Amino acid sequence: MRIVTVDLNSCVACRNCEYACAFEQSGDFDRNASNIRVNFYPEEKACIPWTCTHCSEAWCMEICPANAITRNPETGAVEIDSSRCAGCKMCMLACPAGNIHFDSREHITRKCDLCGGDPKCVKFCPSGALEFIEEEEAYSYKREAFDGMLMRILASEGKRYG
Repeated sequence: MRIVTVDLNSCVACRNCEYACAFEQSGDFDRNASNIRVNFYPEEKACIPWTCTHCSEAWCMEICPANAITRNPETGAVEIDSSRCAGCKMCMLACPAGNIHFDSREHITRKCDLCGGDPKCVKFCPSGALEFIEEEEAYSYKREAFDGMLMRILASEGKRYG
């Protein structure tokens, strides 16, 4: 299965990912329709694009009383069938990362569906911060990135690791 990953050091906060997703989902550029969100942290001078990771054990899918959430067998995406969604928000509560949002106009929940296997957020990311890669590769990359970050923190504090 492939997922969207984020290289935090490469994100330039352009929000193209949000615009591309919004256009794919709704036909216009209203970022409220986007299923990827860019969170800004001005004090830390950081921005973090965040979207669904399509968990192997998808708690949102397990908790949905309307059975509106299923896994697409072709893409592996955990998807919400808006025609079945009751708008109860149970999936929002169950998502450990908070990657499901409520559409107050339609009274249903929404989340990334990987654009049918061709995520537009990745396609229109000018810095390459977003990638659509195999799940196992993503976990390996995260371990390496975390190790690098930890080493930089320790070095900046004048401490040695090991």
